[in-house]
Amino acid sequence: MVKGLYTAYTGMLNEQNRLDILSNNLANADTNGYKKEGTTSQTFADELAIKIKDTSYYSMPQRLGTMSMGVHIGETYTDYSQGNFSVTENATDFALDGDGFFAIAYTDKAGNTSVKYTRDGAFVVNTAGYLVTKDGDFVLNQNGALNGDPGQRIQLDPNAEITVDEDGNIYQNNVQVATLGVVDFEDYNYLAKYGENMYDLVDGGVRVASDAAVNQGCIEASNINIVSEMVDMITITRAYQAGQKVINAIDETLDKAVNQVGKV
Repeated sequence: MVKGLYTAYTGMLNEQNRLDILSNNLANADTNGYKKEGTTSQTFADELAIKIKDTSYYSMPQRLGTMSMGVHIGETYTDYSQGNFSVTENATDFALDGDGFFAIAYTDKAGNTSVKYTRDGAFVVNTAGYLVTKDGDFVLNQNGALNGDPGQRIQLDPNAEITVDEDGNIYQNNVQVATLGVVDFEDYNYLAKYGENMYDLVDGGVRVASDAAVNQGCIEASNINIVSEMVDMITITRAYQAGQKVINAIDETLDKAVNQVGKV
């Protein structure tokens, strides 16, 4: 076994995975509320070379040394840091300043409805007066968000002016008519991505009240820094090319060892 081949191969595989994640980030740079992803790397467990038929230590073979098999792909993580706000002056556009998510009653193609969570507050009021996403999914009120009940929806007067304070309370004609469903979680490790900017709460996740301030007339952009992502792309490409050069060098060495040295 030629250790260098495995080291270069696993390195290239890891860089390819990093590039896939980075490309997805760049593709969603203009997606409202999108949170960037990153990757981690770790080494393979060391392979131990040991002495065989060594009777100096009873039933305890002694190590000759260790050999790493290179790097392998770790985990993919999400950076939940807040993105910049874009002012739209639209009364049904909202951005959260702080930790928290809007709760949405999402209906899939099979007609199943479940609660999803998003930082994308680009909402509209439909003809029936319900506050919905651009895709037509209902926005939940505070009780629905905290209890995970998709039936607790927000219905407004589509002809009256809408005013929302920092606590998410919705007013029409100077009367509070509803409260935006904003919720946070004890541990974000229980969040699973669903689509571009929505999340599922998996089993074991706990909802808690959010202290995020609601900003009306704003939209939160993605937290992607295009410049830094492009710099990382160049770095990844060069690392991948370095792995290719290592494999080419080892291939040439093996060729000489077999076809030239072997003839002597």
